[in-house]
Amino acid sequence: MKKIIILNGSPRKNGRTSELVKAFTKGAKESGNEIREFYLQGMDIRGCLGCNACKNRLPAADPCVQKDDMTEIYEAFQWADIVVFASPVFWFTITGTLKTAVDRLYALTHPFGHAGFKKDSVLLMTAGAPVYDQPLEWYAGFKKYMEWHSLGEMLGAGKTEEARQLGAGIH
Repeated sequence: MKKIIILNGSPRKNGRTSELVKAFTKGAKESGNEIREFYLQGMDIRGCLGCNACKNRLPAADPCVQKDDMTEIYEAFQWADIVVFASPVFWFTITGTLKTAVDRLYALTHPFGHAGFKKDSVLLMTAGAPVYDQPLEWYAGFKKYMEWHSLGEMLGAGKTEEARQLGAGIH
């Protein structure tokens, strides 16, 4: 059994990206995995201040000086084996909502270094037009820097069965 967190950066709670998330979640649960989903649009997550106060803080459930809903994500991030990034394409890349949450993960990864948080990851994305070049570059750069392994990428609306199978393949 794997512990999976989903960072859902879609602004639409019942949109096409959320359909992929629901299908992936169904498949992952069918395989006995534990899931925690965060619908980021409904959370109070402020942008990273770049203050580097996290360099001097002990890693804990609250590694950032800002007090907002990231505390829940920090705890789940430490718990998780797998991180799922879910987003529609906005201005040729991931949504600002997802990017803000990912930026704030710096507060956890910086004190220990990224090697302290090796994870597997998955990318779920939809787009009005099938243009995924920039978000795929972002994802590739993130995986490379963090030294993470991708379990798969599901790109495209309507691919719910494929998303369910991707989730079901995680053991």
